[in-house]
Amino acid sequence: MAYFPAFVKLDHKKVLLIGGGSVAKEKLEKLLDFTHNITVIAPDISDAVEQMIHDYKLQFYRRPYQTGDIEDFFLVVVAVDDVSLQKEIYEACQSRHILCNSVDSVDYCDFIFPSYTKKGALTVAFSTSGISPSVAKYLRRAIEKLIPDSIADFLEEMKVLRASLPKGKARMKLLDEKAKEYIETLFKKGQ
Repeated sequence: MAYFPAFVKLDHKKVLLIGGGSVAKEKLEKLLDFTHNITVIAPDISDAVEQMIHDYKLQFYRRPYQTGDIEDFFLVVVAVDDVSLQKEIYEACQSRHILCNSVDSVDYCDFIFPSYTKKGALTVAFSTSGISPSVAKYLRRAIEKLIPDSIADFLEEMKVLRASLPKGKARMKLLDEKAKEYIETLFKKGQ
């Protein structure tokens, strides 16, 4: 069955990353686009992960995972090669209703990391439900070339305009017309 596409607000939510190698680095980079409320637990970490922990002032425990480490977390990412540990952590998360992602083990995932592009407030995600992350990656790369950098400024203008107008049909119509005009202008230029 396919994964339900949802964008989750991580404000004021605690995230736990277990692992410190190259895969953990990739997941940490993606998480940092959306939150800095991240704790890392790993007996060993790469220089790149150590640098991100330092740069973003993340909480870090240099040790292996211990039973109970997931308490009080909203979301857990398990970036270790040990499948039995992935299963253990996933089952612990399930019993506590904590979202869990075990890297490269879809059987131990409540969610997956999509391939995405982010420009300002715009985030566009691509997923093949874990079947072929490479297809999602290459499709994202092709599509992101179509999204201009100016989209970030346009969205900021739309945010200000939306906040300045009273709710109602007139506001919806005006915002819709501005969005349509912006997108149509982009694609006319591309032809």
